[in-house]
Amino acid sequence: MLGLVETKSVSPVFVGRTEELEALNDALVRAAAGEPQALLIGGEAGVGKTRLVEEFATAACRDGAVVALGGCVEIGADGLPFAPFSTALRALRREMPDDFAAAAAGQEEELTRLLPELGESSGGRHDEEGMARLFELTARLLERVAADRTVVVALEDLHWADASTRHLLAYLFRTLRTGRLVVLATYRADDIHRRHPLRPLLAELDRLRTVRRIDVGRFTRDEVGRQLAGILATEPDPTQVDAIFERSDGNAFFVEELAVCGTEGCGTGLTDSLRDLLLVRVERLTESAQRVARVAAEGGSTVEYRLLTAVAGLAEDDLIEALRAAVNANILLATPDGDGYRFRHSLVREAVSDDLLPGERSRLNRRYAEALEADPTLVPADQRIMRLASYWYHAHHPAKALPAVLDASVEARCRHAYSEQLRLLERAMELWDAAPEDVRDTLRPIDYTEVYPPCGCDPATTPLRYLDILAEAAVAGRLSGERERALKITKRALHLLEDDGDPLRAAWFWVQRSRLVQALARGDGWRELGTAQRLVRGLPPSEVHAEVLDNVARWSMLHEPGPDALSAAESAVEYARMVGARETELNARITLGALLVDSGSPEPGLAEMYEVKQQALTEGVPSVAGRAYVNLPSELDAVGRTREAVPILQEGLAYTRKFGLLDSEAWVWANLSEALYSLGRWDEAADAAAGALRVGLSAKPQGGGAMCLAHVALGRGDLAEAARQLAAARAHLGTHDPMPQYSLLLSRIAIGIAAAEGRLLDARAELAGVLATGVPPGTQRYGWPMLLAAATAEADSRALPAAAENRAEVLQRLRDAAKKTATDAPIWLAHEQWVRAELARAESRDTADLWSEVVTAFERLERPYDLARVRLRLAEALLTAGGDEERDRAAELLRLARAITDHLGARPLAHSVALLAQRARLALSPVPPRRSADPAEALGLTSREYDVLRLVAVGRTNRQIAEELFISPKTASVHVSNILGKLGVAGRGEAAAVAHRLGLFPTGDGDRMVAG
Repeated sequence: MLGLVETKSVSPVFVGRTEELEALNDALVRAAAGEPQALLIGGEAGVGKTRLVEEFATAACRDGAVVALGGCVEIGADGLPFAPFSTALRALRREMPDDFAAAAAGQEEELTRLLPELGESSGGRHDEEGMARLFELTARLLERVAADRTVVVALEDLHWADASTRHLLAYLFRTLRTGRLVVLATYRADDIHRRHPLRPLLAELDRLRTVRRIDVGRFTRDEVGRQLAGILATEPDPTQVDAIFERSDGNAFFVEELAVCGTEGCGTGLTDSLRDLLLVRVERLTESAQRVARVAAEGGSTVEYRLLTAVAGLAEDDLIEALRAAVNANILLATPDGDGYRFRHSLVREAVSDDLLPGERSRLNRRYAEALEADPTLVPADQRIMRLASYWYHAHHPAKALPAVLDASVEARCRHAYSEQLRLLERAMELWDAAPEDVRDTLRPIDYTEVYPPCGCDPATTPLRYLDILAEAAVAGRLSGERERALKITKRALHLLEDDGDPLRAAWFWVQRSRLVQALARGDGWRELGTAQRLVRGLPPSEVHAEVLDNVARWSMLHEPGPDALSAAESAVEYARMVGARETELNARITLGALLVDSGSPEPGLAEMYEVKQQALTEGVPSVAGRAYVNLPSELDAVGRTREAVPILQEGLAYTRKFGLLDSEAWVWANLSEALYSLGRWDEAADAAAGALRVGLSAKPQGGGAMCLAHVALGRGDLAEAARQLAAARAHLGTHDPMPQYSLLLSRIAIGIAAAEGRLLDARAELAGVLATGVPPGTQRYGWPMLLAAATAEADSRALPAAAENRAEVLQRLRDAAKKTATDAPIWLAHEQWVRAELARAESRDTADLWSEVVTAFERLERPYDLARVRLRLAEALLTAGGDEERDRAAELLRLARAITDHLGARPLAHSVALLAQRARLALSPVPPRRSADPAEALGLTSREYDVLRLVAVGRTNRQIAEELFISPKTASVHVSNILGKLGVAGRGEAAAVAHRLGLFPTGDGDRMVAG
């Protein structure tokens, strides 16, 4: 309206800040090379942070970068959710429309929470990963936008930031990995008191090596002199420089104010009070200009011209004159778009606002609210609801404030700004009793709640209850991470429900309390779930009933898998279907499928999980699909179908990353690490475990990643690293919520480390702790490896005198535990045979036949490391038996084992192989083949192996070969295994093909030999 007005208090010359600019320019250079940069710029109010950013931004634009500025907006005492990011993204979209559209393609619906211009949002699902999903998509959007051109995103006034903005900034600083991107934020250091919400974030970011801190200090006397020279357009008098430097203490803004006061005849009698200093020039304005300044101060960081016109109560000509006076005095500035005004410095605005009388402040807020209600177009659409709620609240008008605050809470929820939603709902609680009853009666749950617990009432006609607000607030607290506040809210709700006679609503709150107790490490949550289950027992089917049963089934699957868990899952599916709770049904079916697999019915269980995964993908339910990508391949791996699990896990990584399901992605990484370990791809397994640690938001998936790293380190003999990762896993998982899938794996690793270090008694103590609670039904996938680790530790230490004490008792306890552990899949049957063989070895009564059975079992499985271990044991048993043929077989087994250990880097096993070969005087190095006309001899086949290969070539089984050659089936199996290794083939069919290709047997010779 007024255009550009020349001011004389701001120096046209940029003074000082050499080191700060160098740091910023260095960040720009690094970003241009593809290394994202994160910077925090702190300094006291008025020290010159904004001017520094402006200078840097101007230079960056000259170098071809795109600069997007966004400021945290203060509305009264409230921050507007995601305001600086919305402004910055809007600027990027305006400057790079094509690149922005391509980067946002396919995710517009989710990104509308930050930038409404992208389209309509359907609301979506509100769960623990909702906000993380939005954050991940925002990070990927910025990386893609900055793929080919340097982008600077500058966020100012972080001290005013809402919690959601702080969370998103922290996420970006932690996760940005690619792109030519600089993200910087400024904040007032002197405002960050001990309880300021920004303080924990700054402490967290200080620990990140990728974040650079720039502290903007005060000017020196020389710099103050140069600043004054720029302001005055002449060299200042040294005594004036001394006086202003002393009074301003080098604060750039105070230097400006003092310089203006000196030139405008304010004299030198200024009070030392900062507030009075800031108000001096305001008080010199005309009465109408002062009035406009007071109105603008209460309107927010920026006030639109039309809104200001509606509230100021001045004729337009008088308003323009008043604004001109305020702008000429350098109190107000026109916004860049020319549509509004803001104070040149927020310190002046705060001083003017603080100078308002209490009644004056509430009156101004009421006038703002009334103007906005009369004409909603006075402010941008994405700010309208929040600002109206703030104005009515600070106007102290409960009848208007309560519905406005509830409307704002819905808006915050739609934007996944759960922290702001919680704060607004707490305001609604505060306003509830003060609001007239007839106003409360017009409010409906269907308008204001997402998580309304069904209680037999129609939410479209039933008035909103105080308990409905508590329910919404409890979920908002859980989703925002404010779990302590959420726990207090559930306590208040349950207290109110003691005499309410609403068991469904009470059960719903107990379920929420269970989840919060687990998240806060206050227990395992079962007492709360048990209470909820008792409350719904015998009631008609309902969504709450189905949700309770689903949570009970999930809890039981993780803590006490067995018949009761299976029954709960079946009931949850049935109830969810009856009431049409589709998402609950799909989740319960995943749980049911997993429990079926673990109970010994793998085929129907896996079929159910495959079907749910496909239905979740088809119906567009990302949370369920993400869970299916975690659980289905885990169950496939559990029954030995690991190679089938890997592509599903890789598909799951792409899916969870696309939808920002970070915890699900972390679990997929952890499960992929386990699968790759089993398949003998240890380098890839370590990388996958690191991925779980990198992306996991919650403690448990990070604990899973640490366990995988410990497992790999133990296999490679790095005991220090294994112990470190084991400790990290235990720290992540805690002790408040023990689950067999964690405790058995942790004990397995702990026993392995203790045994490797010769601490048998510690290994036994760890085993005793596990066996005290037993190996629950359905946990054989975790129980067998733990029992095997303990049995191996006993067998390896059988020669130690100290190990003899209590050995018989320990071995018997292991046998008893093994008898109770299921063997319903080939992989666990193989483990059962292995444990039995190790227990026999611990008593020095193992035989080659016993170990041959184990080798045969593992030859059918894709477990190369396990196969190498049992081949070592078979070789040892063969050498003990003696005989030339046994020595040949043992040597070949050791060669095959060593090939695997070399590939994996399994140093302890390689050492054991080499030591056994040395003791037996066996050469494991390959002997250069001598030229021979006989192809069989050239392949290194013994005469017996030649006969076995002849029968393999005509399709004979091991038993048929044994009958033909008068040997045992186990010996035949060993020969077949050796032949496959020498020929370098994976199976019998390939071996037969090699034999025919080399012409080892004339056509029909095999048949004649068998017939004869």
